[in-house]
Amino acid sequence: MEVSHNHRIPGSKTLTVVACLLAFWAGGKAAAVQEALVPERSTASAEVLYSPEDRPADRLVSLYNGAQKSIYLAIYGLTYPPIIKALVAAHKRGVDVRVITDRQKLEDTNQRTGLETLRLAGIPIKVNRHDGLMHIKQAVIDDRVNTSGSMNQTSSAARYNDERLDIVHDASSTQRAKDKFLKMWADHGRFEDWR
Repeated sequence: MEVSHNHRIPGSKTLTVVACLLAFWAGGKAAAVQEALVPERSTASAEVLYSPEDRPADRLVSLYNGAQKSIYLAIYGLTYPPIIKALVAAHKRGVDVRVITDRQKLEDTNQRTGLETLRLAGIPIKVNRHDGLMHIKQAVIDDRVNTSGSMNQTSSAARYNDERLDIVHDASSTQRAKDKFLKMWADHGRFEDWR
């Protein structure tokens, strides 16, 4: 007769067994067991804003005005004057502001005007070279906050459209968003400087 030592214990039973083993190995010290079993509490939080009623564009302006180190913006549509103004002001304060947007959106007069304002202020801008859209809508602010959702940073999104903006205060997801932005920024095969 063959004996199997591979047992699967579902869910909370697994934790109970692990707790007993840890208590045994720790000499019965409850603090050691608790420390091993209780995960660190997350400090992550998120704001979920809907346009137009929650005025998410105003919240973005506030975030940009409070930036101290960096604003990395990958955005399909960028025309809202208060946001353009906040990005320029951040750049003038010494914040590292960078923008990646979609080449096809350059055909939009309002988009081109907004981007030219940023470029003339000295903010570097890249556009996609590939055939697909650069359709990401995210900002990474000071390595502490990232945004995502359906909302472009346009006048129509701020005033009329039904849009969603998520503002995430979480180190892990913010680092992932920053890594994605910087990977795109460095990818000269898919993105190029807009001059």
